[in-house]
Amino acid sequence: MANKDILITQEGLDKLQKELEELTKVRRPDVVNRIKTAKELGDLSENAEYTSAKEEQSFIEGRIQEIEQTLKHAKVVEGKSKGTISIGSTVKVEVEGDEDEFELVGQTESDPDNGKISVDSPVGQALLGHKAKDKVDVETPDGSVKYTVISVD
Repeated sequence: MANKDILITQEGLDKLQKELEELTKVRRPDVVNRIKTAKELGDLSENAEYTSAKEEQSFIEGRIQEIEQTLKHAKVVEGKSKGTISIGSTVKVEVEGDEDEFELVGQTESDPDNGKISVDSPVGQALLGHKAKDKVDVETPDGSVKYTVISVD
């Protein structure tokens, strides 16, 4: 991620900042206390609580670094283009007779199970810049799929 802007919505930025605060102010001190308590129990070679706490500490520190790096390069996308699909747009499409609705977000916010599709995904890239009633071919691993844009909010 060397000096490359990471596009993100304001909602995504707020969520990352909240997670960072939780990790640094709550979870990090908690795991440090767990390690301290486990050390007081003696022999660390057979101390499952110590091992578990050290593994959690490693995960927490890695996640903190990842979030800090993302925030360092985050560029909040301001204002959506009216009627044109862009990051932050909620898009309703028809695909092979079925309707689907999702929000286009930055890659760090992607959560397909919750209706958030990355603008870097094949679907996101194909839809960017299109408007309602446009027909868009999306290349997938299974071949080309035709999307019809129903609405853009």
